[in-house]
Amino acid sequence: MRPLEQLARDAEALAAGDAVGEVARQMQICNACRYCEGFCAVFQAMTRRLAFPAGDAHYLANLCHSCGACLHACQYAPPHEFAVDVPRAMARVRLRTYADYAWPRAFGVFYERSGLAASLALAFGLALFLVIALAMHGRLWHEPAAGAFYAVFPHNLMVGLFAPVFLFACAALGVGVARFWRGQSPGAATGEAMREAAGNALSLRYLDGGHGEGCNDEDDRFTLRRRRFHHFTFYGFLLCFAATSVATVYHYAFGWQAPYALTSLPVLLGTAGGIGLLIGPAGLWRLHARRHPLHDDPAHKGMDRALVALLFFTSATGLALLAWRETGAMALLLAVHLGFVMALFLTLPYGKFAHGVYRAAALLKWSIERRQPSRLQLGPE
Repeated sequence: MRPLEQLARDAEALAAGDAVGEVARQMQICNACRYCEGFCAVFQAMTRRLAFPAGDAHYLANLCHSCGACLHACQYAPPHEFAVDVPRAMARVRLRTYADYAWPRAFGVFYERSGLAASLALAFGLALFLVIALAMHGRLWHEPAAGAFYAVFPHNLMVGLFAPVFLFACAALGVGVARFWRGQSPGAATGEAMREAAGNALSLRYLDGGHGEGCNDEDDRFTLRRRRFHHFTFYGFLLCFAATSVATVYHYAFGWQAPYALTSLPVLLGTAGGIGLLIGPAGLWRLHARRHPLHDDPAHKGMDRALVALLFFTSATGLALLAWRETGAMALLLAVHLGFVMALFLTLPYGKFAHGVYRAAALLKWSIERRQPSRLQLGPE
């Protein structure tokens, strides 16, 4: 069989479900071309390899930020018979990463079944359950109570409901990424490597197309919109988490119970984070709807949109609760907000949120690897 015919036949492997084999095929073509070698860490790590077994495919896939620069620069991209589409091939392997390393393993199927409709149905279902529970106890609507949330849902009840779910989500993601890490054998992480990886993760360095001008979204024009909306989302989430953490310290260390003043640290942090979680997810939703069809795996569509929708509505209901906490609608708004928060926690370990954890691990591996001599003596020392 002629080489071109073999490559064309191999390109059908992706449609047949061999995601890892398709990444290996495309990386071998890219390794011969190397036009994109300076674009991002994926292609720099590629130069240190001649073969791409499953472990390397998972590593490179999670190192990829799907910025799209390589697709629009590639002379072998579809409709060329080589059909090189690195962003889509990497996206399909990332989905396999989450499922293969999931804990418990049987729950890995949730990654493939998670979607927008299911996530929103879960959120609305939980909110409705809480609303009905309040109505049955005569607490759904009452005279203004100055934001006395614990008069509606006792503090210990909320802790008993949410703490186990949050801790399980952390454990599931932690065990999964630990399994991923053990399969990489990256070597010892130095302080310098950890600082570099943290900086790359926090700045989303590789969402700049490898040249600082940004990603390609719907066409070959460069834009920093995706990077900025990711920053709004990421730091908005961190600010909301910081608000909850500070409030926890206030409650247990100082005995200061909610509600807190509008000028208090938990409220200021939560408000800033909530605004970020409105702007970021809304922007990402719009960009996702307009993105070039070759940039992502269609199987990711539901999972991607589910996370941004849950983050957006969790923030929107939280800000609404803050705005009307001193009205008779407070209990109803609290029930709806808690329903979305619970749905977000339940879906965290088996949805799109996992990509941030695995990507951080891949960035750390790259920071370690780039400081080691190339085994091939072909790439940079």
